[in-house]
Amino acid sequence: MLDWLTSAAFHAFGAPTTWAELLGFASGLLCVYLVVRQHIANWPVGIANNLLFIVAFWHVGLYGDAWLQVVFVVVGAYGWWRWATGRLEQRVRRTGRAEWLWIAVAGVVLTVALWWYLDRLTESTVPWPDAFTTAVSLLATYGQTRRLVESWWLWIAVDVIYVPLYGYKDLWLTAVLYLVFLALCVLGLRAWRAELRLVSPERPAWSMD
Repeated sequence: MLDWLTSAAFHAFGAPTTWAELLGFASGLLCVYLVVRQHIANWPVGIANNLLFIVAFWHVGLYGDAWLQVVFVVVGAYGWWRWATGRLEQRVRRTGRAEWLWIAVAGVVLTVALWWYLDRLTESTVPWPDAFTTAVSLLATYGQTRRLVESWWLWIAVDVIYVPLYGYKDLWLTAVLYLVFLALCVLGLRAWRAELRLVSPERPAWSMD
């Protein structure tokens, strides 16, 4: 199975696109669409997507992103459980000041720790961007499990970096996927903010209340 997943489905921009990347592309699009719609099926589809990208990323030496997918599987199972059992806020909400503070601190600590691991213990050629995108993606996923509106801003930030990063690694289909993700994240942000306006007065986009 692994041999088939890492074999070329087709070639793009002079580089092979593996079956793992192709299937990850399809499941990734479906997952983000379901998140925007706040459909619980986003979690099992996302877990399948994570497993496919573990193979795709490890194959090209993006070790941080590969390990990130492992964590996403665990977080996805947690999010699926929370949504399925009702242990989740029923409506979207803004991120509070205390949450922003620990998110910022966690982001810095995670980025530095992951950079050290990737730089010293792996053959990663892009330790800093790999570490940063991994750390912020984890925090964005945390926000998603709690339906924090600003989690979309975190996803937008990492997608802007992921597009050229995957192109640099010849994962062109994945680069295109994350470009689509970027557009879907903007739509998701607008949809969640629109829902928020139904239950609370509009506040400035930069508000941390």
